Amino acid sequence: MTHHKEARTIDEVIDQLEQLIHECSNTKDRIGYFASLYHKVTVRVKDAILKKEFEDNARMEKFDVIFANRYLSALRQWKENDIPTAPWLVAFNNSKKNSRLLLQHLLLGMNAHINLDLGIAAVQVIGTQDIRSIHNDFNRINDILGAMTFEVLQDVNRISPLLSLFGLHATNDTILIQFSITNARDGAWSFAEDLSTKKGQEFDACILTRSNTIRKLADSLVRPAGLVKITLGIIHLFEWRNPRKIIQVLHEHRKTYLSFRD
Repeated sequence: MTHHKEARTIDEVIDQLEQLIHECSNTKDRIGYFASLYHKVTVRVKDAILKKEFEDNARMEKFDVIFANRYLSALRQWKENDIPTAPWLVAFNNSKKNSRLLLQHLLLGMNAHINLDLGIAAVQVIGTQDIRSIHNDFNRINDILGAMTFEVLQDVNRISPLLSLFGLHATNDTILIQFSITNARDGAWSFAEDLSTKKGQEFDACILTRSNTIRKLADSLVRPAGLVKITLGIIHLFEWRNPRKIIQVLHEHRKTYLSFRD
């Protein structure tokens, strides 16, 4: 990754994500899967801010930038052989494994980002204010994440044709028992409330404890047991193999891709 600067505006976040997706497409890097989903989310959040859909739109831009920088910084750390937070470490390490389903790659990213980063970003953006003042906007960001994920799952069904046959998408429970957006949202909010009462070492300890809990969830997403494991193996046989093609489908703006091509 060529950019080492933290993004300061939502436009810079979108630029960095586009750069990342383009690089991943060229190098056939599966990191581009979650980046594509997240790009959609961020574009939609920007749109919502412009349309003043939040209670505090200026604060929401700050919130979104802090939130996105947690992902982009974790990725930079990992690429520079530094150690990011535990759930991101599992997600990024698994991007090297071609035996994982596309759905698993997306869920690992969402797990780290919603279950850990979202709460931290909320606490950082409110500073000394009452955490409850951001509750409605926090839920709204989550609703956008949910809507975009649902939209991306339509693409995932094309890329992974057997997925719907086994009913393994978000409307269903099987692989996603431990991971539904609503559960993630409520857990993320409880964590934010808890974290907002902590300072100094207690603050860091609270993040570390949460990070380890969420890492266990990540492990269970990549190592399901028994029948689910066999099912995933069968689905995987029929899933597309080429990361570049998958990234292009997930990253809707096909036109910009064509102009990127040499």
